[in-house]
Amino acid sequence: MATKRDYYEVLSVTRTATGEEIKRSYRKLAMQYHPDRNPGDAEAETKFKEGAEAYDVLSDPAKKERYDRYGHAGLSDMGGGGAGFSNINDIFDLFGDILGGFGMGGGRGQQRRAQGQDLQIDVELDLYEAFKGTTKTIEFNRAEVCGECNGTRMKKGSRPAKCNRCGGRGAVVTRQGFFQIQVACPSCGGRGEIITDPCSKCDGQGQVLTKRKLDVNIPPGVDSGSRIRLQGEG
Repeated sequence: MATKRDYYEVLSVTRTATGEEIKRSYRKLAMQYHPDRNPGDAEAETKFKEGAEAYDVLSDPAKKERYDRYGHAGLSDMGGGGAGFSNINDIFDLFGDILGGFGMGGGRGQQRRAQGQDLQIDVELDLYEAFKGTTKTIEFNRAEVCGECNGTRMKKGSRPAKCNRCGGRGAVVTRQGFFQIQVACPSCGGRGEIITDPCSKCDGQGQVLTKRKLDVNIPPGVDSGSRIRLQGEG
């Protein structure tokens, strides 16, 4: 079993670091290894999870105190503290406000990668096909990750610029009556960055429409209005 790294080392902070310093360091690390910036990179995903685990402990006073005294072993009986994250979506749910909704549409609890839209395609069968079952080939267009920019939305070799409105924080503070509320920056969508040189193939969308052919097995005995669900094809 691999030995866990020291959480202070993971976040590159000292043991006397303030809560704000820990938070700032975690956000920097999370943006560097964010899945949207490193699609298909298993090492980056591991570091992304490792950083979230470290922040989960060091940002919690009780967990931090226990960790400082007993190390990793001291967290085993604290309700999962230091147990790590097996699911990246859990990280977005817990720390979406810190990540600023980067690449996820903004808003706490909405940080998961957007699902593709459902597509409905009508298929006509004759009576014999409906009775015996058959295979039909369907064609449709669906949005897929742009192969030119790999979903980054930027032209190859270019880099995003820091958003001037939020200063790269990904969030701005608005006033509502006596209250101040932090919301995702409307200029950069919570990313903290502005793409100044978008990918020409996808026009900075990160996705392109691609024609797809698919063979669909129709089971025997279907009737008018029957639906066959194909998961992951939207």
